[in-house]
Amino acid sequence: MVEKQATELTRWTIHGERVVDDTRRAQLSIAEVELPDGVRFEQYVIRAPRSAMVAVVDDQEHLLLMRRHRFVFDRWVWELPGGYVDEGEQPAVCAMREVEEETGWRPRRVEPLLSFQPWVGTADAENLLFLARQAEHIGEPVDVNEAEQIAWIPLDEAYQLVARGEIVGAGTVIAVLELVARKAKGEL
Repeated sequence: MVEKQATELTRWTIHGERVVDDTRRAQLSIAEVELPDGVRFEQYVIRAPRSAMVAVVDDQEHLLLMRRHRFVFDRWVWELPGGYVDEGEQPAVCAMREVEEETGWRPRRVEPLLSFQPWVGTADAENLLFLARQAEHIGEPVDVNEAEQIAWIPLDEAYQLVARGEIVGAGTVIAVLELVARKAKGEL
């Protein structure tokens, strides 16, 4: 159990933050911060909208994944469907919409799995991870730019994809590890 400190001895002080670039999907700024020992410096900060991802699992413990190219680091990887939560949109609605648009599968319902911040020292980018236990195929994906391949991968094989570096995105790695842990406990 983590105990709460009576004082906040390690809290950083923010003396200001100036926006360097502001786009629809991210804001880049530089914050002037001070450490508890008095050292001051500038820190880049990225602020991004919340995103929602869905781990869709079928009755045979297969996980719905998309193989896609990520240009930033020029690699082909497997990922969960997901995307940014639009202004005023409920995250669960976004999660279901993204699965349908990107894969052609419609989850019957989603439930919250967990949330995380993928880059806590630099970015404010809350990722909401959902679980869907069933989905029906409704046709081809609407968003043809998202995936080269869509496949139902056995959960144990997805775990091996993580180990081999073919799943590298934080959300998908976290989902696979959480699902494998739940499976081991008989909770999946």
